[in-house]
Amino acid sequence: MWDWVGQIDQLKKQSKPVCMITVAGVEGSAPREIGAKMLVLEDGAFWGTIGGGNLEFLAIHEAKKQLQQGTSEKIRFPLGAKTGQCCGGVVELLFESMNTGPQLYLFGAGHVGQAIARALNESVFTVHAIDERDEWLSQMPQGVIRHSTEPETFISNTHFNPARTYCVVLTHRHDLDEQLIRLLIDKNPFYLGLIGSESKWNRFQQRLQAKGITPSSLERVKCPIGIGVFGKAPSEIAVSVGAELLKLHYESRK
Repeated sequence: MWDWVGQIDQLKKQSKPVCMITVAGVEGSAPREIGAKMLVLEDGAFWGTIGGGNLEFLAIHEAKKQLQQGTSEKIRFPLGAKTGQCCGGVVELLFESMNTGPQLYLFGAGHVGQAIARALNESVFTVHAIDERDEWLSQMPQGVIRHSTEPETFISNTHFNPARTYCVVLTHRHDLDEQLIRLLIDKNPFYLGLIGSESKWNRFQQRLQAKGITPSSLERVKCPIGIGVFGKAPSEIAVSVGAELLKLHYESRK
């Protein structure tokens, strides 16, 4: 039996938007039973079947539209001349868009990274934590997608959608922070934040410019992160950063 649950989980880890199509209702003759499913990506690639033929062609077209809009909808398809079918029945399909919301990538699973993850874990953001230190990554709250790999490798192997990508760099090493900022600037995320002080960022800018990063590119980096400095405890930083990211997301939707 096709493991659609595992397929969705894999696509979620890859931050790939996917529309799940489910046969939600059947009247009369139909090519598949209630509960049959398909998964459709933005480029039209798919897994599973709801019956083939022109009905499936129309469903894939509709799924791509739902993904573009980030919406979910239930639609009835009469199986007659308009759909190129001759079953004579009616199929009701449920289209559910997944992984279309903002993706937050926390590069570093230390104390502050864990606090930010806890603050935004049940928000509109899908939270990812990237760290090669399994002992820290294992402490991330349930629901956070954990990537046990070197952050540089993750950046190189991951396709980011700039419009919905938020990145926060907060590793345990300043040299790694600097290297990740250099790599992430090329990915052009909607938000790119670096934990640290203004003096840390001034030093980083000097070194990054010496490596060929333009001042205009560096202006896209937010450092210090958050809506203000109200305290240095991880939980307090998380509140400040969480408020900043939520404000940016909802303002961008207006």
